[in-house]
Amino acid sequence: MAKLGKRSKAAREAFAGKENISVEEALELIKSNASAKFDETVEIAMNLGVDPRHADQMVRGVVTLPNGTGKSVRVAVFARGPKADEAKEAGADIVGAEDLMETIQAGKIEFDRCIATPDMMPIVGRLGKILGPRNLMPNPKVGTVTMDVAEAVKGAKGGQVQFKVEKAGVIHAGVGKVSFEPAKLAENVRAFVDAVSRAKPSGAKGAYLKKVSLSSTMGPGVSVDVTSATQG
Repeated sequence: MAKLGKRSKAAREAFAGKENISVEEALELIKSNASAKFDETVEIAMNLGVDPRHADQMVRGVVTLPNGTGKSVRVAVFARGPKADEAKEAGADIVGAEDLMETIQAGKIEFDRCIATPDMMPIVGRLGKILGPRNLMPNPKVGTVTMDVAEAVKGAKGGQVQFKVEKAGVIHAGVGKVSFEPAKLAENVRAFVDAVSRAKPSGAKGAYLKKVSLSSTMGPGVSVDVTSATQG
């Protein structure tokens, strides 16, 4: 077993015995124990009462965090003609069609979000095995297959976070940076939890929000009282 460093040990001791605390208490604990040399991301993990192997229990969606993510997002857009121009003007980092497909097939993926106009999907569809596992495949359900590419690019750059439940019924996401003010982080956390709550699928039975935990990139996690996470 790996030996814990002094900072990791101190953080674990600070977190010991703390569970099901309020969002504000959890964020104060995380901020005061984040000791990495970079601005760590505050991460949320939600355990949901769903089995995503069943289509009627899949949870996915998108939320715009009120205070942004603090992260610089690189956006690629599949578009031609005027729509390609719109994407560039809106701030897209990479815009193309067949040329972009070939770049991705060659293993060069220099973006965090991929957007496409509907007419580009026959091209984008060939990249399913590459983009799918990386959660980069454009999808109309989260607004990344759209004719309004300018709005989609601005959203991606302005604090939008996509979420999709994993096999074990867990959703992970970043909801800001440790350097954010506590009130702004708390607002982001509750906005994210609210979006996941509203995305409750028709097939979900029993308790839907089972557990909510917060952590920093390098720090231990702490469970948050679900009621605190759903009420401002």
